[in-house]
Amino acid sequence: MTLIFENRYALGPNETKNLDTKGLRDNFLIENLFQPGKISFTYSHYDRFMVGGCQPINTAITLETIDELLKMPNFLDRREMGIFNIGGNGKISVDGEEFEIAFKDALYIGKGAKSVQFSSVDPSSPAKFYLNSTPAHQSFPTRKVTKQEANQIRLGTVENANKRTINQILLHKNIDTCQLQMGLTELDLGSVWNTMPVHTHDRRMEAYLYFELDPSQAVSHFMGTIEETRHIWVKNEEAVLSPPWSIHSGAGTSNYSFIWGMAGENLDYDDMDKYEISAIK
Repeated sequence: MTLIFENRYALGPNETKNLDTKGLRDNFLIENLFQPGKISFTYSHYDRFMVGGCQPINTAITLETIDELLKMPNFLDRREMGIFNIGGNGKISVDGEEFEIAFKDALYIGKGAKSVQFSSVDPSSPAKFYLNSTPAHQSFPTRKVTKQEANQIRLGTVENANKRTINQILLHKNIDTCQLQMGLTELDLGSVWNTMPVHTHDRRMEAYLYFELDPSQAVSHFMGTIEETRHIWVKNEEAVLSPPWSIHSGAGTSNYSFIWGMAGENLDYDDMDKYEISAIK
């Protein structure tokens, strides 16, 4: 079996604040995303956002539908998908059209695509495709976007240990999507804080994939309401679901990168409710 999936229901802030460490991890942390020769998905009931990983080795992996969740002949009959490669060079075939996807390149696939296949150029250095998928009511063309084509924003300071580059890649400024937006944030050497000062955006949810983190290091990801925060320790190439009502920020024991994906009410990247650091509890 090449496809593995998990179904997770949504929790509100009142239920979440009573969870212990295991409960937080079981509901919000996504582990073992990249399994050799397999594709895995976590289906979240926050905006029906799906987080997945695909690591082809010697043979191509076909994106198959999940009848228990989607009830459609093809995975993308009523969905769109954003894909980032965080491994070796790879290829993605969409309805017979092949795209070469290098490290930190991205591909958007619009609603209605029938056949999608993932492969690695070199099995000794396999691709690792990170997948986000959301419901779509309109079809837009499949398009590759490289990191060099991103809209880049420099934020933070060395003094506050949060100097970073935000690469807006699969964003409405660059590409047409229905509701999915994705990008890549890279922290400078010596910086550890992301998304600080913190914010929420109750009109959409978000997911983070942390990577480029040494296996001996970790990121403490903060979530919860501004008045009652919680934390989850995250390792390299693990993802975290962020509910619409929750803050989402992290501090690492070293610098790292993360891919963010959002979906929900609108496409306004700056639609957020910001909080002063002094307000965090």
